[in-house]
Amino acid sequence: MTTPSPIASPTLAGSIMGAGSSSFGEYVKTSVEALDRTQKGAEQEIGKAVTGESQDLHRTVVALQTADLSFQLALQVRNKFINAFEEVMRMQV
Repeated sequence: MTTPSPIASPTLAGSIMGAGSSSFGEYVKTSVEALDRTQKGAEQEIGKAVTGESQDLHRTVVALQTADLSFQLALQVRNKFINAFEEVMRMQV
């Protein structure tokens, strides 16, 4: 069983943003891949619970909540980026 991982750990985020060699696009790509892994891990836990392979419903619920919170965070970050982009587009040059 793979445990859900956070979108980006503080050390990963610090190394990506502080290194200068990685681009913002790489950071976004890494975050989206981590979000995808979290979602797939939750799906696997649901499958195990449904088939009776896993009797630990607590683990399934935790995986589902982690995936939901990760998705909500990613959605809010996306909304902030869209709002910032729209604000920049409204600026007069």
